[in-house]
Amino acid sequence: MELREGQVAVVTGAASGIGRAMARRFAADGLRVVLADVEKGALEAAAAELRDEGATVHARVVDVGEREQVVALAEDTYATFGACHVLCNNAGVGSGAEGRMWEHEPNDWKWAFDVNVWGVFHGVQAFVPRMLAGGEPGHVVNTSSGDGGIAPLPTASVYAITKAAVVTLTESLYAHLKAEHARVGASVLFPGPHMLRTGLWESHRNRPDRFAKERPRRTPYRSLDQWEAAMKEAGHEVAFTPVEDVADLVAEGIAADRFWLLPESEHSDRQIRARSQSMLDRANPAYLESFILD
Repeated sequence: MELREGQVAVVTGAASGIGRAMARRFAADGLRVVLADVEKGALEAAAAELRDEGATVHARVVDVGEREQVVALAEDTYATFGACHVLCNNAGVGSGAEGRMWEHEPNDWKWAFDVNVWGVFHGVQAFVPRMLAGGEPGHVVNTSSGDGGIAPLPTASVYAITKAAVVTLTESLYAHLKAEHARVGASVLFPGPHMLRTGLWESHRNRPDRFAKERPRRTPYRSLDQWEAAMKEAGHEVAFTPVEDVADLVAEGIAADRFWLLPESEHSDRQIRARSQSMLDRANPAYLESFILD
């Protein structure tokens, strides 16, 4: 799908990080952008910044875990701009290292699935039928993660499991769109190949009361800065991928109608090969035994 001036892009989780970078890239290509995020102050700041840069922007506070709010976002988008050509289901939350997976509180699971999985499905259900009915070229990008989408990350099991679900959801979406001979494509995004400076580590700041924790968080790192400092103190080199690079990957992938938005990385390739070979060999997943879980 060719990105052209005047088209409309909708981005969830758009107030910071990857979402904000994608919105800026789409605006630079001349698209009108709809920003959705649960954090009002940050959303207003992102929208104001893009407007100052000359972009046509519409912003709406949305909790993607609430179906009615995502449906309202779609209705608002079509009432304002009359179309949606690019949909980026990007909003997500992280879960800290809370011990063994069976030690996580039910609300840890419910909150992560509510945003990371149900939020993507709500976006698909609210927008895709309208995009198909419009008859114009379109594209849906769902944000997964290498931590789960490529290989499991046992140290963040809840998060990894939700991101694995996003991959299968997007594969199913792709197949269904092909069966409809639709002019709408689909992609699954794996940001990276290194760590990214996003608000994911501090996503607990927006955790709704309906998913409140029953006991204090047990994660050893409450921010990305804490994690980075601990890694450097332990002698580990820390590399970061600029969020702008991820936005470029998305725009180029849409233009090429590419399903797997996966940056080239020998590390990721090794993980994919190890997991696939384990399946083909019907062997136990030895690649998981290298994780330090204590």
